[in-house]
Amino acid sequence: MSAPVVPYEDAIANFDPVLGLEVHVELNTASKMFCGCSTAFGAAPNTQTCPVCLGLPGSMPVVNAKAIESAIRIGLALNCSIADWCRFARKNYFYPDMPKNYQISQYDEPIAYDGWTEIVVDGQTYRIGIERAHMEEDTGKSLHVGGATGRIHGADHSLLDYNRSGVPLIEIVTKPIEGTAEKAPEVARAYVAMLRDLLRALGVSDVRMEQGSLRCDANVSLRPTPTSPLGTRTETKNVNSLRSVERAIRYEITRQAARLQSGERIKQETRHWHEDTGETTPGRSKEQAEDYRYFPEPDLVPVAPSREWVEQLRATLPEPPAERLQRLSADWGFTDLELRDVVSAGAVDVIEQTVAAGASAQSARKWWLSEVARRANEAGVELAEVGISPAQVAEIQALVEQGTINDKLARQVFDGVIAGEGTPAEVVEARGLAVVSDEGALGEAVDAAIAANPDVADKIRAGKVQAAGALIGAVMKQMRGQADAARVRELILAKLG
Repeated sequence: MSAPVVPYEDAIANFDPVLGLEVHVELNTASKMFCGCSTAFGAAPNTQTCPVCLGLPGSMPVVNAKAIESAIRIGLALNCSIADWCRFARKNYFYPDMPKNYQISQYDEPIAYDGWTEIVVDGQTYRIGIERAHMEEDTGKSLHVGGATGRIHGADHSLLDYNRSGVPLIEIVTKPIEGTAEKAPEVARAYVAMLRDLLRALGVSDVRMEQGSLRCDANVSLRPTPTSPLGTRTETKNVNSLRSVERAIRYEITRQAARLQSGERIKQETRHWHEDTGETTPGRSKEQAEDYRYFPEPDLVPVAPSREWVEQLRATLPEPPAERLQRLSADWGFTDLELRDVVSAGAVDVIEQTVAAGASAQSARKWWLSEVARRANEAGVELAEVGISPAQVAEIQALVEQGTINDKLARQVFDGVIAGEGTPAEVVEARGLAVVSDEGALGEAVDAAIAANPDVADKIRAGKVQAAGALIGAVMKQMRGQADAARVRELILAKLG
């Protein structure tokens, strides 16, 4: 049974939302955080394990130096302070995908802390405070078989894959995000999108949300006014797409508002996001830090990066996201509104890659924000997941500019490429989509259109050139859209004097 909700506008009118986002980033190191096992995605279950990541008695962890380097670079890119000295801790809790019954993480001594970053939503800049970015190891993966939900409750049995156990993770935790009002879901999405782009630019993760290498836990609480104390929060776990981050927060705001307006209290708990229904459901009561019985990891030495090393790593940082956007906007000649639409659609990277493949910025923007965006919205996926690459979009635009196809035919080429029928050129050939350039065939079609529409032809002869549009449409229909409309117009006007 669905939980009661109120309209989003009513929720925002009566409550002030406060967010807290915890983003888990799997690093792209070749080996795991504390052992030499491979981190390659997609291997057969339990083939990338050893006594260390299985937590067998007597096994000893060793820190992955590349993971430490990546953590420092992430912290620096988020304007964090880097600890002179920090330790790992044991976070104790039982779950079947935790073979040691504890997770090696960081608690009160994170490697990076007290940072900030900025995002822009609808022309307004929001500063997001970063509480910490700390290192830890990922857990294994559970597959609950049987039952209706795929959750452990009601399952017949569970399967465990420990390949992911021990993969290096960085958890980036924001400070409470206040002052977003009705823009809260969009701000959350923009922050995660910015973080994804930044991490990709740093080269520390493949940030593929569909594979779980970037996951977001979204904390939401409501309070009566912006000056009231913070409300009780819920934490929606492991949201794995930008679209879902926005939808989950929007839903949770409407659900919490409904409970508060009916006089009920919000229960501090974790919740699960359901993509199919667009709802969250209760998980477990949310633990406090003391429930995990943290204590320093006795098998690992402290981490103490030298200031010289930190400054060397600072010199390797990529262009900050805000500066990159300003540069690209200037290079592309976009207006503020055009850039805002591109950012909102999450199309910056794909447009940049399409331009690099030879297309103009405006044509790249046109295709990604129209044809591809429409398909992405229909499928409920991100632009990059539609099934067409920036290079293929650039090739379609090149075919248009060469006169091989027109814009209308190009839409059919998009259909073919996304359906897996081959490259744009192969789709054009296989579907017979090339524009007809045979003057004889065009002339015959024009003659037929004139004969079928004598009244329109008379208007054109009388000087009403704008009436040619009706004849052009008739010719294009007869030629199945495979004619050069400009050339058809020239022929019509020539034949009618």
